[in-house]
Amino acid sequence: MRLDPAFPEPSAAASPVPAPVIAATAPESTPGPAPDSQRTRAKAVALLSGGLDSMLAVRIVARLGLDVTALTFMTHFGCSAGIEGSSCGHDPTKIAAEGNFKVKLCHLGQEYIDMVRKPKHGHGKNMNPCVDCRIMMLGYAKDYAEAIGASFLFTGEVLGQRPMSQRLDAFRIVDREVGMEGRILRPLSAKLLKPTIPEEEGLIDREKLYAIHGRTRKAQMELAAEFGIKEFPTPAGGCLLTDPRFSEKLRDLFAHADKVKGKDIHLLKIGRHFRLSEDWKLVVGRDEGENTLLEQYAEDGDYWLEAIDHPGAVALGRGRPGENGLELAARIVLRYGKAPKDAPARVLVRLLGGEGASILSVGAAEEAALEPLRV
Repeated sequence: MRLDPAFPEPSAAASPVPAPVIAATAPESTPGPAPDSQRTRAKAVALLSGGLDSMLAVRIVARLGLDVTALTFMTHFGCSAGIEGSSCGHDPTKIAAEGNFKVKLCHLGQEYIDMVRKPKHGHGKNMNPCVDCRIMMLGYAKDYAEAIGASFLFTGEVLGQRPMSQRLDAFRIVDREVGMEGRILRPLSAKLLKPTIPEEEGLIDREKLYAIHGRTRKAQMELAAEFGIKEFPTPAGGCLLTDPRFSEKLRDLFAHADKVKGKDIHLLKIGRHFRLSEDWKLVVGRDEGENTLLEQYAEDGDYWLEAIDHPGAVALGRGRPGENGLELAARIVLRYGKAPKDAPARVLVRLLGGEGASILSVGAAEEAALEPLRV
C-alpha cells in the first residue's frame, strides 16, 4: 500500500491522512483485563468497515479476551473513514474506544484500481469485484498479522447475506487464495461453518459465537442492543462500485483510458458526463463547489471551457476534441448556463498547460441532442 496523492478528495475536510503502509490513526485504547492476567493475550486482526456486522464481530472477539487490532481500509470508491456520505465512513477511533480494541487505517490506491478494472473472479451485478476485494484486504491483513504475531484473522461476514462474496464456496476461495485456510474466523456465522483452528486450539470459545444466516437483520439488531451500539450506518453499503450509475461511468472510463488514476475516479463522482466521441469527453460542473473540484482535478492537456458573457457552468474537456469537438463542448456549456437559448453567446476555451486561449461564439445545445451523449 503506497501513498496516493489523489486521495482523499480535496473537499473532504475531515478525511484521515492516508499512510504508505498501515498507520495508527487513533490512540490505542487500554484493553480490559484478560481472563488470565498472568499470561499474554492471543492477538487477532479484524477487518472493520464501520458497518454494523463488522462492529459486532470485533466486539464479540474482544469480549472473549483477545488482543484485537482492526484494520479499516480506504479506497477511492467511497469506503473512506471520515468522508461524508460513505456508510463505511464512521469514525473508527470512536468505535475502538467504545469496544476496547485498537484500530489502524490502510489505504488501497493504484493497486486496487487496477484490480477493479480486471478482477480475477469477476464483477457482481455492477462493477463490484467483491471476492477479489476481500482477497486483497485479507491479504494485507495477513501480512500485518504476521508482523505483530497475531494468531488469526476475522471478519463480520454473514453466510448468505451477499450473493457474490458471502457464500460458502466464496469463503473457501478467499481463505485458500489468502493462504489462511482455517485461520479466518467469521463470528456471526461461525456455528454454521466448519470450526476454525483458533476454535480448535481453544483461543475462541465456539459456544460464544453465532449462527446468523441470510439478509435479515433481526439478530444483529438484538446484538447491537446487547453491546450498547446505538449508532451505525444503514446496511445499503458505502461502496460506489455497487451503484449502477457510477458503474456506467466507470465502465466508460476503463473503455477509453489505458491508465486510470485516483483523480480520474474522483472526477466520476461530480458533474454531468458526456462522451462526445471515442477520444473526447466533457464533464460539466453543476454548482460552484463542483466547478472548484473540476479545477483541482484538471491536468495539463485538458481543455477548460466557461461562458464569458453570462454566468453559468464551466466544463473540463479531456482527450482529443477533433474537428468539431470544441464547438459541441461549448454549446453544452451554454445549455447549462444562463445564456439565452435562442441566440449565440461566447465561450472561452483554454488548453491547460498550453499558451493563449480562443473564444467560440455558438448557440446553446438542445437537451434532446444531449441524451445520446450522456454517460
